[in-house]
Amino acid sequence: MSDSTTPEPVPCHECSAGMMHLRFITYFTWLGEELITVQNFPAWVCDVCGHRKYDEKSISWLTMLLNPDAGEPTGNKRIPHRNRPRPASPPPAES
Repeated sequence: MSDSTTPEPVPCHECSAGMMHLRFITYFTWLGEELITVQNFPAWVCDVCGHRKYDEKSISWLTMLLNPDAGEPTGNKRIPHRNRPRPASPPPAES
């Protein structure tokens, strides 16, 4: 029986002989002319052929962080505040 927090291995679609296990690896990618390394990156790795399939959410997150425009304003201009019309004052009470 495996730990409930560890996902179950799945068959490898590359070699059909091995099982894909979740591992935390060092991921390498190029950003322009710079080599970027990310430690403890989640990936499914085959225990027979070594094929790797990266977690899509993690790749999206990393792509967003490495985007050269990250942190820059989006270019949306603020809409100036418009004064809202005030409701008419209630009629005076009759006495």
